[in-house]
Formats: sequence, C-alpha cells, structure tokens
Amino acid sequence: MKLFILGCYSATPRAFTHPTSQLLEIKNHFFLIDCGEGTQVQLRKHKLKFSRINHIFISHLHGDHFFGLPGLISTFRLLGREKELHVYGPKGIKESITLLLKLGDSWTNYPLVFHELSSNTAEVILENDKVSVTTIPLDHRIYTNGFLFREKPNERTLNIAATTKYGIDKSQFNNIKKGKDIILESGKKIPNERLTFDPTPPKSYAFCSDTAYNEKLVPQISGVDVLYHEATFLESEAHLCKKTKHSTAQQAAQIAKKAKAGQLILGHYSTRYKSIEYFKQEAEDIFKNVALADDGKCFEL
Repeated sequence: MKLFILGCYSATPRAFTHPTSQLLEIKNHFFLIDCGEGTQVQLRKHKLKFSRINHIFISHLHGDHFFGLPGLISTFRLLGREKELHVYGPKGIKESITLLLKLGDSWTNYPLVFHELSSNTAEVILENDKVSVTTIPLDHRIYTNGFLFREKPNERTLNIAATTKYGIDKSQFNNIKKGKDIILESGKKIPNERLTFDPTPPKSYAFCSDTAYNEKLVPQISGVDVLYHEATFLESEAHLCKKTKHSTAQQAAQIAKKAKAGQLILGHYSTRYKSIEYFKQEAEDIFKNVALADDGKCFEL
C-alpha cells in the first residue's frame, strides 16, 4: 500500500502548495481521495498514471476538496477514456458535475457513475477481492465523510524450496497459494503450511478529512495501521476550531492515541504558519509516531 500526497494544505492554493488530494495505491489499484484544484497537474508532475484511476472519493463539497474534479473528468474525455469512472461523494455532487458538462456541451464518452452519500452512519461503499472502503462520518460545517480502506487478506507465499523438495509441478502453485493442501502421486498429503509462508498482514488506512475533534470516530478506526487526520491549527489558534469545525495537531494526536493507530499523518495545514514542523512538534507531545504530509511526498504504508 502506497500513499501519494498530491496536496495537503487548506483553502487557498499557492504557487508552491496545493489543496487536498491523495492517491492511494492498493495491490496495483489506484484510488483518488479528494480532488482539489491542481490535482491533475500534480498527477502529471509526479508521473502517476491517472488512467489507472477508476474510483474517486470526495469527502465533502467545499471547493478545496473537489474543484479539481470537473477538469479531471474532462481530461479523461479528451484522452479517449472508455472505462467506467466511479465517483463517491455527498448528495449534490452529481448535480454540480453534470451541470458543468451540460453547459459546456461536453458529456463524457465513457460511463460516469455517481454514488451519492447521505448516511450519517458508517457504510461500506465499495468492496471487491482487493479492498473494502467504508465511510467515516465526520463533524464539519457541511455533510462530510472520511474513508477507511482495508486490504483483503493476502495470499500465502510459496515456499519454493519446499515445492521443489516434494517435486510439485508449477501447475499446482495457484492452488497452493490459495491455501489448498496437495496430494502427491503416492497418495501422501502435504499440508499447505509446509508449502507456504504466512502472508503479510493486510493493511488499513483511514482518511479523516475536515473535522472538528470527534471521539465518536475512534471505535471505527481502532487499530488502524495509518491514520491521516486534518490538523488545520496549532494550539495558539485552538479557539478557531469551534467556529470552523477544524482540528489542531494535538487534537489529531489525541484521536490517534485513543484509536491506538500505528502511525499518524498530519495534513490540511493553515497557510498562516511559517513551518509545518510546528505541527509535528505539538502532536508528538501526545502521540509519538507522527509524520507530516507534504505535497509530492510518498508514504509506504
């Protein structure tokens, strides 16, 4: 699992920082999370093949989280996309996008499928043999969801030395990786655990976009491997959190600690601060394993 940070700053784009957008790679599948202005430029800049994106998740309908989506959808059209594109987001996202396409007489030449969300409780919105994606209801000024990505269990890894020892043909390798025992020509049964190694544990990633401090999400993300949590303010501006429904770095760290997360990644910084290192310093007073998102940064989860 890899996480590419395309943008991680709040509100107004600058020449050297971008609003929220992330690309999550899970088992060679790309998932785009939020799509602020400049997202497709960032994808090109970092040589990420966005033709591989088939699922886009939009947390809420504030511009710094989805104003890049109409442009990306249009670019797919210009590049001759034929594959379905699925967009998951709050109710109203279909109207906002299709109105622009209508006014510009630029309907897509590929299936554009909207999955509009309105539930205030967690729900599974995507599940296949690679991953499941569940919404994380957040507390912001408008209807907002985070997203919890969980890998499906991995296949067992072949023990080549063992298969050679027992003279097992390669045609049996797929069955072995799926956990099946093998019966030799002699009739002897070879248990699967002798032929394979335990798979790497499946990973999980929780994306918590704009939100006030909200302990209600802790049970859902308990034990998550990596938590991305917004940290718009430092403690010196904590008084702004109530009005704006945002969080401080220390509040994000408290959520990570209560959820027993493996790692906390901070982002969505206000641009009023001279250095994002201040966010890490404040969060580490509460939770030790803290990393800073930054535009262009890649995390191996």
